[in-house]
Amino acid sequence: MGDKRLTLVATILASTVAFVDSTVVNVALPALRADLDADLAGQQWVVEAYLLTLSSLLLVGGSLGDVVGRRRVFVAGTAAFGLTSALCAVAPSVEALVAARALQGVAGALLVPSSLAIITATFGEGERGAAIGTWTAWTSVGIVVGPLVGGALVDAISWRLVFWVNVPLVAATLLLARAIAESADPQASRRIDWPGALLCALAFGGVVYALIEEPDRGFAATGVWVPLALGLVAGTLFLVRERVAAAPMVPLRLFRNRNFSATNLATFAIYAGLGALTFFSALFVQQVAGYTAFEAGAAFAPISLLLFALSRRFGALAERIGSRTLMTAGPAVAGVGGLLLLRVSADAAYVTEVLPAVLVFGLGLAMTVAPLTATVLGAVEQRHAGIASGINNAVARVAGLVAIAAVGAVVSAAFSAELDDRLPSAASPAVRAAADDAKERPLAAVDDDELAPAERDALAAAADDAGVAGFHAGMAAVAALLFIGAGISAAGVRNPRRAEAPVA
Repeated sequence: MGDKRLTLVATILASTVAFVDSTVVNVALPALRADLDADLAGQQWVVEAYLLTLSSLLLVGGSLGDVVGRRRVFVAGTAAFGLTSALCAVAPSVEALVAARALQGVAGALLVPSSLAIITATFGEGERGAAIGTWTAWTSVGIVVGPLVGGALVDAISWRLVFWVNVPLVAATLLLARAIAESADPQASRRIDWPGALLCALAFGGVVYALIEEPDRGFAATGVWVPLALGLVAGTLFLVRERVAAAPMVPLRLFRNRNFSATNLATFAIYAGLGALTFFSALFVQQVAGYTAFEAGAAFAPISLLLFALSRRFGALAERIGSRTLMTAGPAVAGVGGLLLLRVSADAAYVTEVLPAVLVFGLGLAMTVAPLTATVLGAVEQRHAGIASGINNAVARVAGLVAIAAVGAVVSAAFSAELDDRLPSAASPAVRAAADDAKERPLAAVDDDELAPAERDALAAAADDAGVAGFHAGMAAVAALLFIGAGISAAGVRNPRRAEAPVA
């Protein structure tokens, strides 16, 4: 029993570190922008580079764990994560940081899917649900509590501490990992589907790169439509490859299970909403409303508390009444939280404007996460735990990746339109130039040093109004994504989930 507890702690700690790094950077972006002179595209790529490689290679990580051993892959990924975190901390430029973040994502892709697969192999049927609920609660907390800790580190010392703090946590995880028993899929082929892995990475990379670059360059630009087309072609070839490969990275027959397919589709919509909300809320409250990095992290801490307090309970409730009810109600409640953010003004008064939305969103998220994880893993046989975890985690990470890019386009368009409307027709060329520069960095401070005081005040007021309009448009898109997730769950997930035999 002692080894089981240590195993659970090790998987929670490693997964939490990996998940936190997908959100903690959000509150460090303004400080990072000032230190490394990064524009909005650079800020996005600091987040996207990590999510891109993590998402692209999660399936490879899950497959490797099933084939060569989950503990072995888990330990290798954890050690690599510590090394790449140090590289991020010493990055001398935004380009170097983006490269280090991409390598960090590769390491995360090895350890994340192995974590749930190890839990599935370690705990028996009667205790597995509680173990998954505990893992879900703590790792979900990490996604939101990261900005709180990160904000304190950024305000007190430097954004670089956000990455240095990973190193001792990784060291502790490696010590705990000695208690983990090795496991693998006894029926798995010893071969890895490397062509499938390459096509998968190219598919995700091409599409997401195009989505990130589109707001600045437009779909007609060669640098946008070419990678988009290549990504779509690679995705098609990936599906073809997986149908004919002797040892496919992703056994497509898993998707014949209704609950597995519906839950992954719902995951995409729900985690897209979560990723976009956390990213753009952190930017808005700091760069428009004037919160410090610590205040921005603290503003969303109630989500963390609700997840920690309620995830295990909602997981147990799902066992009694079925996952479908909670997977439908949870995203709908979270969507209402997104809509409440439409009340937020440029001042973003916390108690009356931000907190109500945070509480409602957190309640909805707590209702959703544990039942969703249990449903997707319960739909397949235990021997497929690694790849099933990899698929669901890849869907969740890709959702956040695509949402930041896609919702970013919505925010940019609304910001630009509102700013144009707010500027007087007789605005000077200097004001127009400053406004054009602001459009390239929506939700950021306007560079108005060359303007006269009256022009500076007028442009600042227009930019605030435009920032609010852009943020509201983004939050409306977030709410729509969450409501779509609720609808998919209602239509696709069956109760009770044990009614379907797991896919062999």
